Amino acid sequence: MHTALTTLHTLDDVADEVRRQKHLYVRWSLGPETDLRVGSSRDELTGVPLPGLSANSLDVEPWWQERPVRIWVARRLYDYCHLPRHRGTGVRPWLLQGRECGRGPDNEPLVREVKPLAWIAPAAIDEAMRVIEEQPGPWGPVERFGQP
Repeated sequence: MHTALTTLHTLDDVADEVRRQKHLYVRWSLGPETDLRVGSSRDELTGVPLPGLSANSLDVEPWWQERPVRIWVARRLYDYCHLPRHRGTGVRPWLLQGRECGRGPDNEPLVREVKPLAWIAPAAIDEAMRVIEEQPGPWGPVERFGQP
């Protein structure tokens, strides 16, 4: 179905998409074919089906002001880069456009009307991690379940 998606190879590629379009999300999963066939996410704790797919918004928030979009996107990708280790083989990030329809148990956006746009390459994630780890000033380590 969607295996012919393009791949965004660099952090700049992803940031360019965020500059061009609204309502963009990153989802870490086995991919759009599996996700769209299943149709929705489930609460991992209770097994309750959710009204959409859990994803994380890449849209730049107004409070970010004129700071670089590239760093915003790096932060958003960095925040969930532990998921492939936590969820298993085959889990990888992909870019989608969608309509938010609610919030999941971890306050993450749930999206419907999903339009798969692109895979996000491991090199782009590695670059995002380097960008965040190199930030000067008050940036501190973000403790995430499953991160080294």
